[in-house]
Amino acid sequence: MKKIKNTKKSNFLKKIFIKICRILGFEIIDQSSFSSPTIGKDLNETLSEQGKRSITVPLGQIKIKKKIKSLKIIVRTCTSELIMDQNKRRIFDCEKNEYTFRSLKSLVKSLNKAIENFNNINFELIVSDTNSTQADLDKIGEILKISRASNKLASIDLDNFKNKIEDGYSKAKFANMANFYNSLLIAKNEEADLLYFVEDDYLHTLNSITEMIFSYEKFYSIFNKEIILLPSDYPYLYSKDEQTKVYLGEKNHWRLVSESLVTFMLNKKLIDKYFKDLEKMGKVWEDPWEKPLHNIYKSHPCLSPIPSLAIHCTNINSVFGLSPFIDIKKLWENNRI
Repeated sequence: MKKIKNTKKSNFLKKIFIKICRILGFEIIDQSSFSSPTIGKDLNETLSEQGKRSITVPLGQIKIKKKIKSLKIIVRTCTSELIMDQNKRRIFDCEKNEYTFRSLKSLVKSLNKAIENFNNINFELIVSDTNSTQADLDKIGEILKISRASNKLASIDLDNFKNKIEDGYSKAKFANMANFYNSLLIAKNEEADLLYFVEDDYLHTLNSITEMIFSYEKFYSIFNKEIILLPSDYPYLYSKDEQTKVYLGEKNHWRLVSESLVTFMLNKKLIDKYFKDLEKMGKVWEDPWEKPLHNIYKSHPCLSPIPSLAIHCTNINSVFGLSPFIDIKKLWENNRI
């Protein structure tokens, strides 16, 4: 007579073993099903737990040392100037307001996705505007309505910065400096764990905010110090013969860089610590304008994603713009207004 295996007993013991592993904080991998029974997920899903642990197969887990509880995003907009102090056209050859609208829409979509993933983080979106028409401001307001995060739109009174910014700059450069200065003041005077400063010509991928939050917690735990994250993989950094290091984020590789433009994420503590240095960018324009940021990167690691999480919509020939190996046209079309 054929012997019947007692599968009920083996399944019961398996469930007990899984429960014990969960209690002890151990993770087990089922290679046959490519899943983790202790987590209850396939291995190609997100295994990490925000604020608790970062899990990368097959490297295991890293205990998170700092849990992010709040993120404030400050977007600087200006729809009246195509490219500051330049006559060049941008990729797709549109008027400036089109880049602002699509960039803001992509950011809101990414933010909404992050809100779905992180129930315990308080999100806020602030738009700081200079020199946009009322029609464009109304359009920005309409885009903000689809945001699941609390949000607000404020136009800057440039007269408030005339005594703070040196004379002799073009109207466009003055407005840009004033907007950055205003963003710094917002960051200084409002509470948040993470602050994300964003220019209005960056198209964000859907997972950009989620990846940046997971990766910030992971890299802080690795470096055991404050870090800065960029959303973009800038092409100009590949023209420099510099040594770098590559790290694993949540779903992206990240590399150590020493320079950036002025879209970046960091902890509020760094704003407080380096406020006077960053304030110089709002008062005096010196080439490179981002030098105070670059000096901070000498003491705090700055990392850039590979592939890029956001595309800087500049002229097609600009080395400061389009990140390599990204379907830029698809990202552009997906955020049509």
